[in-house]
Amino acid sequence: MTALVERHAELLRSAGTMVRARDAAERLGTTEAALVASGATGPATPLRPDWAALIGAMPRAGRVMALTRNDHAVHERHGRFEDVSAGPGHILVLGPDIDLRLFPGRWAHAYALGGERPSIQVFDADGVAAHKVFATDATDRDGWAGILRDFAIDAAAAPPAAPVAPSPVAAPGVVDAAALRSDWLGLRDTHDFFPMLRRHGTSRRQAFGLAGEDLALRLSADAGAQALRLAAAGAVPVMVFVGNRAAIQIHTGPVSRLVDVRGWFNVLDPDFNLHLREAGVAEAWRVVKPTEDGAVTSVELLDAAGEVIALLFGARKPGQPERDEWREVAASVETRHALAEHAA
Repeated sequence: MTALVERHAELLRSAGTMVRARDAAERLGTTEAALVASGATGPATPLRPDWAALIGAMPRAGRVMALTRNDHAVHERHGRFEDVSAGPGHILVLGPDIDLRLFPGRWAHAYALGGERPSIQVFDADGVAAHKVFATDATDRDGWAGILRDFAIDAAAAPPAAPVAPSPVAAPGVVDAAALRSDWLGLRDTHDFFPMLRRHGTSRRQAFGLAGEDLALRLSADAGAQALRLAAAGAVPVMVFVGNRAAIQIHTGPVSRLVDVRGWFNVLDPDFNLHLREAGVAEAWRVVKPTEDGAVTSVELLDAAGEVIALLFGARKPGQPERDEWREVAASVETRHALAEHAA
């Protein structure tokens, strides 16, 4: 632990600029969970891994900032934890501001950090950050302190934050494209899409390539930024999903202040921030899913491994048809072919 703290301090000195914990861990050949547990990022108190109770206690803190990220996108949302419920394999937070789908079966470690930005940080068994909650100036500090008192455990009782070898990625198999397309056309709810992929033993990327361009059309790699710029210009409310294997976080509403900074496309609104590393987007697709409420259109961003970086939808609730203005936004994003023609 001491050696890791010293190596981290030397990294910060040599870098000359701020290095975020996730990036520092990678450069040091460790995991973010191990870095946090070592105390390198500040004193860290292990928390009892009673996940449903921990998330269920978060409303006591009042207004906070929830953060969920993957390698190429960071989703930050201010608000309160409301309407928290737990079921087999999941925890739901369905408030109007903070909207989460959490998968605690993958969670392994949680720590409370102090300092200028107090936080509760949850990591999966591989030491990768699953979800973080930050106290803000608007947070009920008595409620926050009470949560820490209730869940803090002695460091000796905490499981070690050692990485577990990740599961190997399965090679694409042979898929019956006609059967896949038939099932896709028969979808009645967007939530049925992932179970359909599992039934056919296919990945998102493979399914997109097989379904036909009326259902999945390849777009230019900057499709996400294009779609958000068009939505902002037209005041079209959107849904922005960013997740990892252990958590998904959703923003529903408008986007307004869009800023490009050194390879990152950013939404910098008062209650919602999105940071999208544009170089990480290997593929973008316009995807159409039939539902009982009519077709639902999304712009889906994938990384080089075919993992989801972010999903963009028009804002809607179950039982409501998709907004025409969102369909116009999605239809206006350039395809990969159109981009190649512009360059020719």
